[in-house]
Amino acid sequence: MGQSKQITEGALLIGIYIVLLFIVMFVPIIGVFGIFALPIPFIIYTAKHDVVPASMMLIVALMLSYIFATVISLPFTLLAGIGGIFVGTCIHRNLTPYETLARGSLGFIIGFVLIILAFQFLLDINIYQEIDMIISESLNMSKLMMEQMGLPNTDDQLQLIEEQLNSFKDLLPSSIAIVSMLFAFVSQWLSYKIINRIEQKKLAFPPFKNLNFPVVIIWIYFFAIIFSLIELDTNSGLYLVVANVLALITVFVTIQGYSFIFFFADHKKLHKAVPITILIISLIIPFLFLFLIRIIGIIDLGFSLKQRLANSSSK
Repeated sequence: MGQSKQITEGALLIGIYIVLLFIVMFVPIIGVFGIFALPIPFIIYTAKHDVVPASMMLIVALMLSYIFATVISLPFTLLAGIGGIFVGTCIHRNLTPYETLARGSLGFIIGFVLIILAFQFLLDINIYQEIDMIISESLNMSKLMMEQMGLPNTDDQLQLIEEQLNSFKDLLPSSIAIVSMLFAFVSQWLSYKIINRIEQKKLAFPPFKNLNFPVVIIWIYFFAIIFSLIELDTNSGLYLVVANVLALITVFVTIQGYSFIFFFADHKKLHKAVPITILIISLIIPFLFLFLIRIIGIIDLGFSLKQRLANSSSK
């Protein structure tokens, strides 16, 4: 009876996944947001039945995706399935929300890497070569537009544009990590809501204002900045490591800065709209505010500002 129910639930969730997959692939506007919902059926099933039945569910989902939505859908299913199983396994084992987020992010990173390897070895598509081709086409288009508009010194401007575009290519590993964390967070948060409604649980992230990353992040950030000041060969492995570590840690200290702003607003009994407004404005005008947010995050981590404020108010 238990196994029959397990199979029935798996079939139902696979059906829901296929519907979500069709929406993502064939309904452009909704699909952009729907892509974050793709891992949810895998998360819910794994959270209830653990990793082995969920792995079988993923295999069946891959076969049905190929049959109903063609080979183009397979990367979506592979990414959603692996990431969802990682998140669901953590929920099944009652791990903390942030530990679940960390392991879920790792699952999505593995999914992205497997997709890139599949493109490379099965379809003979090199992602870096494809990016180089896109950069070349963009530069040719930019040059043509500049010439048509009669702009002078096009070569210098195009060289600057090319350097900026190549820097994005170098940051591909950290970009994958950041996107993976975003996928893990959104799908985990949505799954918490659904599981709480279905099973009457109380899964939730702790308040954002209480978020604290490990202090070691400051030292990693410090050494990454020192290495970034050294003139490294842009084709060397050390340059790629430093650039990607710096980009990733910058995201962490920025998040820490936002967390302190939410904590400070709550500590001072300010309206909830105040930190939200600061967040929105800083994202709209990043070149003016994000550096300050990062500084706040570094100071909060290094000097335990939240704890100091909390202790001072308790005296």
